[in-house]
Amino acid sequence: MTYETLTIRRRGAVQIIGLDRPAKRNAFDITMLRELATAFGELDRDDSVRAAVLYGEGAMFTSGLDLAGVAGEIQAGNSLVPEGGINPWQVEGKQVSKPIVAAVHGKVLTLGIELMLAADIVVAAESTTFAQLEISRGIYPFGGTTIRFPRAAGWGNAMRWLLTAEEFDAAEAHRIGVVQEVVPDDTHVERAIEIARVIARQAPLGVQATLRNARLAQREGEAVAEAELVPTVQKLFTTEDAAIGIQAFLTRTTAEYVGR
Repeated sequence: MTYETLTIRRRGAVQIIGLDRPAKRNAFDITMLRELATAFGELDRDDSVRAAVLYGEGAMFTSGLDLAGVAGEIQAGNSLVPEGGINPWQVEGKQVSKPIVAAVHGKVLTLGIELMLAADIVVAAESTTFAQLEISRGIYPFGGTTIRFPRAAGWGNAMRWLLTAEEFDAAEAHRIGVVQEVVPDDTHVERAIEIARVIARQAPLGVQATLRNARLAQREGEAVAEAELVPTVQKLFTTEDAAIGIQAFLTRTTAEYVGR
């Protein structure tokens, strides 16, 4: 598929998705919202993709929603996700089954923080700044940050930034746990790709099972997730990936997983 607002490329089993409206500070209009949902749906269905990286072209990751073009659709209750797409910042329901590593730089504003927190791992350039501005505009962050931010950073840390709409830097983002690594400027995308490639070398069924169980615990509670632990590993033991992995361990060789 050809995209108007995204750049898509591959490095081995890693899909690399760039937000590509730099002249508009990568603000999400309707087209960009729907194209990102479509791109996430496509990578989720592509068995050759084992991990993905999300980054922003130009001077910043994203300034968030292009409110002038999106507000009417939201007020009307229209879906922003096309058929077959996956809402990248969806809290409940189906999410991308492959790990997403976000590489952020410049400014990360409003929906940008929501999108970043919906990723599994975040790498930030050291000069990156963040701000959740919705309450200063008469609305609130409705894409999941009210749920994810306190879970990642703790209540007080999350409320400090959610309720003031003030800007914070990469060092603070790392301190409170919403960013996993801070790296020198202009190296963040390559570092995110490096992490994604390490993940892509692992057993894909095991990676997907890990994501599912961790998300189940967050969504439905630890007891529900705990009940799935043994049945899931019993199923994994019957897979070709498990046979390959165990044999590689015993022979001290490198496993080449097939995802079956």
